[in-house]
Order: sequence, then C-alpha cells, then structure tokens
Amino acid sequence: MKKRIAVIGMLTIAALSFTACGKDKGEEDLSTEMEELTEIAENTETASETEEEEVLPEGMYRSELTNELIDESLKNQRPIAAMVDNESIALPHYGMSEADVVYEMMNSTLNGRITRFMVLVKDWEKIKQLGSIRSVRPTNVLLASEWGAILCHDGGPFYVDEYMEDPSIDHFSGSFSRVDNGKSKEYTEYIVAGDLEDNFERTGVSKEYLSYYEGPHYQFVKGDAQVDLTDHTDMIAAGKIELPFQHNGSYVEYDKDSGEYLYFEYGKAHVDPGNDNKQLAFKNVLIQSAGFTQYDEHGYMIFDVVTQGGGYYVTNGNAIPVSWKKESMTSPTRYYDTQGNEITLNTGKTYVALVPVDNWPEVKIDGVEIGP
Repeated sequence: MKKRIAVIGMLTIAALSFTACGKDKGEEDLSTEMEELTEIAENTETASETEEEEVLPEGMYRSELTNELIDESLKNQRPIAAMVDNESIALPHYGMSEADVVYEMMNSTLNGRITRFMVLVKDWEKIKQLGSIRSVRPTNVLLASEWGAILCHDGGPFYVDEYMEDPSIDHFSGSFSRVDNGKSKEYTEYIVAGDLEDNFERTGVSKEYLSYYEGPHYQFVKGDAQVDLTDHTDMIAAGKIELPFQHNGSYVEYDKDSGEYLYFEYGKAHVDPGNDNKQLAFKNVLIQSAGFTQYDEHGYMIFDVVTQGGGYYVTNGNAIPVSWKKESMTSPTRYYDTQGNEITLNTGKTYVALVPVDNWPEVKIDGVEIGP
C-alpha cells in the first residue's frame, strides 16, 4: 500500500509540473513525458512487489495444510482424512505424529462421550502404518469435504449415507490391512504402505483435487514469520489447555523449547511407536464450541458444523477468543478474531478440538475454567 501511494504521489507531482510548464512545451511532448513516467512508476511498483515475494527452493511449495515446504509434485494431490480409534485399548496409535491436521471430537454421547480422531495427511505415500482405523460419523464427512480429502474408514452407521452421496466426497472403507497386534479384530485394521495406491487403482477415485474443492483452508503467515498474539488486547496466557473429554481426559501443554503444544491423554504422553516414539505435537491449537444433535439411544450424533460459533486460537503460549463460520458442506471453516479479522496461523501442524456446547464452560486454560 505504501508503494502504491508513493507511485500515485509521483504521478501527481509530475502532473502538476506539466501544468506549470505547459506554456513552454507542446501537448505532444507533455503526453510523451507523462507516458514515460507512468511506465517507470508501474515498473518500479511491479519490481518492488516482486522483491517481496518469497523465493522458494526449486521444486518446492508451501503446503496448504501446514504452510511447510514440501515437494511441488504434491501440489494438486488430495489429502486423506483417516478415522482413528481413540479407545484406550486401541493405543498406541501409529503414524499420527506425521499427520498435518488432527481433529478430536465426541464420537458418541455414551461411554463418557468418547472421542475419535480424524487425521489429515497430505503426503500419504509416506505412510508406513496409520491407525487403527475405525468407523466414520456424519460430522467427519462434512469436515473432510471442506479439505477435498478422501475419507478412510471402516464402515459407519446408516446416518452417514446421505452425506456420502454428495459428489464432493470420495471414500475408502474397510479395504486396509489387518495387523496381528494381539487385540480383537476391531482394533487390527491399519493403513500400511501400498494400501492407498491399491484403493485408488481399484476404485478409479481421483488423486487430484476435484472442482468442489474451494481452495486453501487456513490463512498462514508469510514465509518464516511468527504470529504474535500479544497485539490482541484480549490475549491470555495459555500454557495448558484441558479439554472436557471425560473418557480420555486429553490436554495439550506448551513446550517452550520446541514452541509446540504436546498432546496427552489417559494420563500420559501420546507417543507414536511408528515414529521413534515421538510425542504428538502441534504449532496451532483451535478449540471450537459446537452444538450437536443426538440421533438415537445408541449415542449416534452429529455436530452442528455448518453454522457459526465461538472458540479459541492458541499458539506460542498464548490464546485469543475467536469466532468460526462454515457456510456449506464444501466451504472451509473460517476463524475470526473479536475485531472480525480472519486470523493468521503459524506454520506447522494444527490440532482442532470440537467441544460440545454444553461442556464448553469446562474447558480450562491454565487451570481456570473459561465459563459460559
């Protein structure tokens, strides 16, 4: 904007100069000088804008899921959205530490409102083992659609059928590998190397984004910059975020050394044996308050995600209140600060928690319940 103002100012001064000397120069000369100066000013502005553009390493681009530099060959590749069981017997989870975005949300109103993960992976060809894989719910279909992702799951209740019929959704169900881990069958299905390629070949599902995909989801910082929430007057310190998930008691805690939020559940660190026991960690944390509708006495339900609500954005040890809005099945969920500006996220992985609106007051930030 400053450059544009400077250019306009230059032209204005030139125009005044031409007017002053108009008695000594012919109109044709004045016109020629004006055109030359305009061209110089436009070239200067274009050059300045080009200088500000980030020069990326050859063959790389910034991922639309994390803003991290990844291979350019992946640019049009659709991510997968895999359903991962979160019952304690399903632990340890494999492959989750390498996911780009992880959602956690209530999966049923029964069993202490047990949660389930939906994990998004852009570069799915790198997967060695991910899971265990379990069934899908309607909320997950609505959220996967906004990413242009392919849902990977093992069945689901008939409540998902009407949502699965939408052309924006493709999915692979019950077509992954069984791993002998000494557990009952429902905890033995995993996505392993080669499974996804086999599914694509068998089904003919497109690996590339479809026309329904509405484009990049999050707004990220430029280059290697860092979001500074201290600019917000409503910022609060947020070293530890405790979610009101009764069944697994999950929480994230800020680690100053890494600048990330480490994930814990069932009273211990969540580690990934498929990745040298690395703990699940995130640069960004988004907490959404969401209403829900219970379908039946078996606990099946759907979150109200195609609507708007409140929440928090957390990064670098601080948090700000936000509002969120999703306008349709395929439209991305957008997040706004209290001034109505869309927020900018830091480069890195993101954790999204959908918290039932009736549990929202029980969310704790540094040990204090946020209240209504």
